Amino acid sequence: MTATVSKPKHEVKDLSLAKLGKQRIEWAGREMPVLAQIRDRFAQEKPLEGIRLVACCHVTTETAHLAIALKAAGADALLIASNPLSTQDDVAACLVADYGIPVFAIKGEDNETYHRHVQTALDHKPNIIIDDGSDVVA
Repeated sequence: MTATVSKPKHEVKDLSLAKLGKQRIEWAGREMPVLAQIRDRFAQEKPLEGIRLVACCHVTTETAHLAIALKAAGADALLIASNPLSTQDDVAACLVADYGIPVFAIKGEDNETYHRHVQTALDHKPNIIIDDGSDVVA
């Protein structure tokens, strides 16, 4: 019998940071009414249903709303950090704990961890890649 190795569904610093992340994401959302309208429309229409998507971007309160909108649109979305130094660990934790979005990002992660996260993104076999640093597409 062959042993099956299950891959982690996320890798963030500490899920207990999610409560603070939720407060900060909600605060940022109040300043992003257009994205909220798009998210609400996408939640009804599901234009990305069945699409596997990887977003490699700064993991911040602002980009959290992009990830939430993509999930609302029906995408099977996975988020990794394009710059580990800008990752907001509380936001990453909240996206996993409260929104069910797989996030692989830890502030200050080393190169080995970063490259593992890029490989995790590729293993997702995305149909669409959002990559602000060309790390996944390179």
